Amino acid sequence: MVGPIERIVIVGAGQAGGWCARALRDEGYAESIILVGDEAHPPYERPPLSKDVLLGRAAAASTYLFRGDAWKQLAVDFRRGRGAIRIDRQGHTVELSDGEVIAFDRLVLATGGRPAPLPVPGGDKALLLRSIADADLLRSRMGEAHRMAVVGGGWIGLEVAAAARSMGLQVAVLEATDRLCGRAAPSVLSDYLEQLHRQHRVEVRLGVRVAAVDEKCVRLAGGEQIDADLVVAGIGLVANDHLAAAAGLEVERGIVTDPCGRTADPAIFACGDVSVFEHPTLRRRVRLESWANAQNQAIACARALLGRQAENNEAPWFWSDQHGVNIQLVGLPGADGEIVVRGTPAAGKGSWHAMVGDQLVGTIAVNAGRDIKVAKRLIEKQLAVERTAIADTKIDLRRLLPAMSS
Repeated sequence: MVGPIERIVIVGAGQAGGWCARALRDEGYAESIILVGDEAHPPYERPPLSKDVLLGRAAAASTYLFRGDAWKQLAVDFRRGRGAIRIDRQGHTVELSDGEVIAFDRLVLATGGRPAPLPVPGGDKALLLRSIADADLLRSRMGEAHRMAVVGGGWIGLEVAAAARSMGLQVAVLEATDRLCGRAAPSVLSDYLEQLHRQHRVEVRLGVRVAAVDEKCVRLAGGEQIDADLVVAGIGLVANDHLAAAAGLEVERGIVTDPCGRTADPAIFACGDVSVFEHPTLRRRVRLESWANAQNQAIACARALLGRQAENNEAPWFWSDQHGVNIQLVGLPGADGEIVVRGTPAAGKGSWHAMVGDQLVGTIAVNAGRDIKVAKRLIEKQLAVERTAIADTKIDLRRLLPAMSS
């Protein structure tokens, strides 16, 4: 490590930044923590924004990570409403958007990502969903709209589509590829999601390319028009790695780190959605956009920053609620491998398990959260498991754990 740690600056006040600050305090760090956030809100969770907050069932403040005394006890110096614009690695300073220059002994970049804009004429008319302000605006516009077009059939687009249908809007999902959630899910889940949305009267259009957004419609390549008085784009997340790149740190569609957030500069760390790292369990380089990784890597980052033993090898976990159905994924269920079916997930209760040889590499559960808990442990242990045992609903999956570890 390089020098004493009297001041830690965390740039990014989302879930990763908030959890890093908390983990530092939990580890007994009592010196200065400065948290820089470009929003007015303290650290908050983003998953509810496309669910209860968007539907008006929960207030924005309910998403805050730390409330009341818990927030005060962290004793962070919170620089809200300001972003960082430059890092001086030699001088160990970071410059903020208002001109303030802050010295640091260690710097954590928890800058997350931003929604990719829709790159077509009129694309700026499409609303995006990433922040509390975005959710507030979208909820207001949904209350006035009759027909919504969602450009992008990934997780955020499908959750927005489900929320809009629950509010009575007509909805069309426009996806450029030949299946939904194609980047993150195997075809069995894509097919299920398509069926689920069609059952709830969502118009799903696959293999279509948006050419332009007009005031009352979306124009497709070829000239077809999709009527819409509200357009939402959910076509991916762009990592906010520009600060790191400008400072000469290695970036690869994110900031390159080890699993615990260490960069090549021993004074600078990165964690959460912006971090790209070689995952110890998955054995491949990944950038994980999930609630669980934002928390877990931030905690590991805090320990590593303080020079303590740290590890971050938990299998990735993600969930989505759509049309009253809970869908959970763990590991890499979209990886190559044979799919073993347990129960009847296509009918709304069960799970799909991706097997490579005799190892479980990923699981998708539909209204079957218990299967995910066991699958996560099986994936992390990386031990052999019988496919017939996974498929047999008469066998409690929990029984596989002691048998495998004996």
